[in-house]
Amino acid sequence: MANTIPWERVRRAGSKLTTPLLPDDYLRLVNPLWTTRELRGRIEKVVPETEDAATLVIRPGWGWRHDHRAGQYVGIGIQVDGKFVWRSYSVSSPPKRSGRHIAITVRAMPEGFVSDHLVNGLTPGTIVRLASPEGDFVLPEPPPAKMLFLVGGSGVTPVMAMLRTLDRRGTVPDVVLHYSSPTEDRMIFREEIERLEQAHETLKVHKQFTDTDGMLELSDLDRLCPDWRERETYACGPAPMLDAITEHFEQAGLEERLHLERFSLELGGDGGEGGTITFQNSGKKVELDGATTILEAGEEAGVGMPYGCRMGICHTCTVTLVKGRVRDLRNGDEFDQANEQVQTCVTTAVGDCTLDI
Repeated sequence: MANTIPWERVRRAGSKLTTPLLPDDYLRLVNPLWTTRELRGRIEKVVPETEDAATLVIRPGWGWRHDHRAGQYVGIGIQVDGKFVWRSYSVSSPPKRSGRHIAITVRAMPEGFVSDHLVNGLTPGTIVRLASPEGDFVLPEPPPAKMLFLVGGSGVTPVMAMLRTLDRRGTVPDVVLHYSSPTEDRMIFREEIERLEQAHETLKVHKQFTDTDGMLELSDLDRLCPDWRERETYACGPAPMLDAITEHFEQAGLEERLHLERFSLELGGDGGEGGTITFQNSGKKVELDGATTILEAGEEAGVGMPYGCRMGICHTCTVTLVKGRVRDLRNGDEFDQANEQVQTCVTTAVGDCTLDI
C-alpha cells in the first residue's frame, strides 16, 4: 500500500495540470499498462503446450489485484480487424499476492476464431484488455480432505490452478484426478501432472485417451475411485460429459457434492413470446421471435452491441432495460423492472421492449 499512495497523489495533482486530459492519457503513452481507465495486460510469453494449445503469460497493469481464487476465470479482450472481441478463460496459474503475472491456457478450436488468434496470432508485447476474475468453481478454503477431479480436454485448466496451488502449499490432500483426452499428445499439462503425481503420494491420476479407449463410463467410477461417493467432486469439460456426470450424481443422490464448470452455454429455458425490440439511442427497431437472443437481434439490425463471452459469464453484454419484459433463456426467469440490467446474450423478449443502447 505504501508504494501505491504516492502514485495516487501524483495523478490527482497532475490532473490539475493536464486538464481537460487526465494524467493517464499521458502516462499510457510512456507505458500502455499505466492507466486506470481500463484493466490492461501485456503478453509476456506464449508457451506452446500441445500442437493446438498454448499458455499465455500476462502481466496485468494498474488496477489489477492478485487476489483471485484458484479455479476462477478472467475476461480477455483482443483487437481483431479493428474491433475488440472478448472471451473468458480459466486462470491456469496459482494465485500469488506477490506475483506480477497470471497465465491462461487456451486450446485453438476449429470453429474458434478468437481462440485460434490467441494461440497462433499473439506475440510477446501485445497489449490486451482484461476483466477481473470471476466464478464459483474454486478451491475451497480449507480444501476438502478428499477430492475427485473429473476433467476432459481443456477442462483441465481451472483444475490445474487448484493442483498448482495445493502443490505450492505442500499440502496436497487425498486427490484423485481422472483426465480424458483424445490422445496422449493432446493432453495439456501431461508431463507436469506426471511430475506432481510422483511428488505427492496423495495424488492419484487416471488417464483415458478417448480416441482409443472411448469415453469415460460413469459406472467405472466404482473401480477407478471406489470411495467417490465420499469425495467432493469437481468436473470440467465438454457439455455431454458434464451432462452424464450430473445425471450420475443425481441418481446417486449426491448432487450437493458435485461442482461443475461449463465452457459452453446451453440455452435450455423456454423461449419468450417475441416482440418488437427498440434500441433507444439509435431508434432502430427489430422484430424478435422468442428463441433469438436480444444480442443476436441487435447485431442483425446493425446496432453496435457490446459482447464478450456470449455465454452469460462475463457480463460485457449487459445493457439497461428501459421498459418491457425479457426472459433468461438459461432458466426461464423473467425481468420487467424499469432500469433493470439485462444480459443480452442470454435473454429474449416477452412482448415489446425498449433498451438503452
